[in-house]
Amino acid sequence: MKTYISSWPSSNNMPGWPRKVVLLGSTGSIGASALDVIGQHKDLFSVTALAGATNAPLLAEQAERFRPPFLAVLTDEVARELKSLLPSGYTPEILTGPEAYVTLAELEQADMVLSSIVGAAGFLPTLAAAKAGKAIALANKESLVLGGHLIRAACKASGAIVLPVDSEHNALFQGLMGHNSDNELKKLILTASGGPFRGKDSAFLSTVTRDQALAHPNWSMGAKVSIDSSTLMNKGLEVIEACHLYGLPVEQVDVVVHPQSIVHSLVEYVDGSQIAHLGVPDMRIPIAHCLCFPKRVPLAMPSLSLAEVGNLTFEKPDVEAFPCLRLAKDAFANGPAHAIVLNAANEVAVELFLKEQIRYMDIPAIIEKALESVNTCEVNDAECVLALDRDARRKALETTIRN
Repeated sequence: MKTYISSWPSSNNMPGWPRKVVLLGSTGSIGASALDVIGQHKDLFSVTALAGATNAPLLAEQAERFRPPFLAVLTDEVARELKSLLPSGYTPEILTGPEAYVTLAELEQADMVLSSIVGAAGFLPTLAAAKAGKAIALANKESLVLGGHLIRAACKASGAIVLPVDSEHNALFQGLMGHNSDNELKKLILTASGGPFRGKDSAFLSTVTRDQALAHPNWSMGAKVSIDSSTLMNKGLEVIEACHLYGLPVEQVDVVVHPQSIVHSLVEYVDGSQIAHLGVPDMRIPIAHCLCFPKRVPLAMPSLSLAEVGNLTFEKPDVEAFPCLRLAKDAFANGPAHAIVLNAANEVAVELFLKEQIRYMDIPAIIEKALESVNTCEVNDAECVLALDRDARRKALETTIRN
């Protein structure tokens, strides 16, 4: 994968100014934060397209402000609602369906794509952006979990650039700057807040409710990511993402629980030194870093005060109480098919939990059951990825129904 993380091409490979940006997932928390950054630096950007799934009112507000020529939603019904909400005289092209996201990712009129769709739905658009040679600000970790090797190959062929938006991977990105030699790096250390149930035992976790799991102590996130954070699956997916981004075996990626979410990740070098990235827990910082790279731009937000924070603490993750982290590491070690099944089963289980159809600790149980029946196979193309994903979802649902 031709990235600023692993191969360090010249900054001349980045698009010029103003950057013509497509935002996939503009109505989610990442998309909204990205538009806040763009709004603070309008001279640096031109918004080419916004994709907002089913939230027509918010997408209409965003579109009215930034006036992109292209919009996308998931259904014709939402498209009609969106069209009725747009101001008179503004007539963008409105695309519909999952394939619309792929079309936007490939637009000739754009040179940068922010991929912030939640879940496996982000894979095909991210792959399309990679094949089209775009600069990709990647906030969809599932793209790499499902097909990191395919995206790497597409980037190599097209010259596409990937910059990591996830706060942890952006921290690693910055910690690696100037130290790109393989023989200098010892390991990467991802930090985890521990979520709302840090320190709780299995007896407590068996009683967890939907509302409790959604109440993250530090970050404001969507429902799916909040549940993943509470189970530590989010951190497991980030381990897989880091392995693909930096070309490392899973043994060289560690996780440490850091409840304050001030240290976003660390890079350890062979001389024993560690370089950490610190900042307030606000996604506008890594988003701005990727959208503006290699520039750094001022942001209208509070600065970090270590004196006010007071204490920074760290501890090992409890993989017995939170087995999803272990399951994710094992899945990556066992090959691409296992990672695809892991993600599919997790998405099914999380959706069922959010609908209050299963218990909290059924989530790792469903995932573990799905991984037991994986048939190891070559994953050579996107069609194979999608077929494995569909089959894993079907089996996970069947297992849940039988139980």
